[in-house]
Amino acid sequence: MRKESITAQDLAAALNGTLLHCPPGMLLHEVRSLDEAGPGHVSFLGNSKYASKAVKAEAGLILVDSKTDLGERPVMVVVNPHWAYAQCIGLLYSEPEPEWEPAPVHSTAVIDANARIAPSVTIGARTVVGSGCVLHPGVHIGADCVLGKGCELFSGVVLYRRTRLGQNVRIHSNSVLGSDGYGYVLVDGRHQKVPQMGWVEVGDEVELGACVTVDRGVLGPTRIGAGTKVDNQCQIAHNVQVGEHCIIVSQCGIGGSAKIGDYVTLAGKVGVAGHLEIGSRSIVGGGSVVAKSLPEGSYVTGYPTRPHREWMESQAAVNRLPKILKKLQRG
Repeated sequence: MRKESITAQDLAAALNGTLLHCPPGMLLHEVRSLDEAGPGHVSFLGNSKYASKAVKAEAGLILVDSKTDLGERPVMVVVNPHWAYAQCIGLLYSEPEPEWEPAPVHSTAVIDANARIAPSVTIGARTVVGSGCVLHPGVHIGADCVLGKGCELFSGVVLYRRTRLGQNVRIHSNSVLGSDGYGYVLVDGRHQKVPQMGWVEVGDEVELGACVTVDRGVLGPTRIGAGTKVDNQCQIAHNVQVGEHCIIVSQCGIGGSAKIGDYVTLAGKVGVAGHLEIGSRSIVGGGSVVAKSLPEGSYVTGYPTRPHREWMESQAAVNRLPKILKKLQRG
């Protein structure tokens, strides 16, 4: 939930920062990344290699350290821009207070007459449950969620506030959507939490297996595209964008802000590092670790990944090494 605007001067006082080339009365009302920021938005520069990008950005105010020079650009100089950015989120957004009533279904929730709600289901304020939805015992849905027509949530599923499901979504037992993303900044030897104010969006016909976790975004959404199928025990981190009709097999982990194209297959136990892009119709073999972005149509395997045929050839060569070593020892 966003708060009212704050002036640049008041923000500088709260963050112990120094304004440069910035009117003290400038009104700021949202926190955004450099790519998305516009007038009235606060952003930050955490790495000097993106300085040229920051100069061209439309953000009203950019948080920088004392070593960074962006010319006449309105900036606020702070000791730790990443931590100041996290504090800005806390200042400009707020976690709503829980809105509980004695009844398991909040009086402001809108439940279609054709939805089937089992005993012990709890539904939060202003949540909308569409026609034909089936909620099994023990499901918890937070405030301001939306469930499209025909969704089925099995026992123990938890949807945090503002989670949005399309039509005919199936989520199996003990999966959690919308929990906090794993975001911290090291400040004076302690890990300080970055507030997570985003949400989760799931497209039509998506199926999530048991014990899947999908973190909400820091500010915007974490998305799973229509038709994608996710197996049991997978982790999808904050602000990940998964395309349509993907196959994500059990025990995969996708790092924060990674982008997965359409019709991508991630076999079992694949790890994808954060902020990478995997092109559409790519295949990643089981047990692999994706450490750099992949172009469309890639077929890779290994740790780190390499083209599948190359990996197979290298594995075959490794398997021949004992025989080769014995032959060398015999002379």
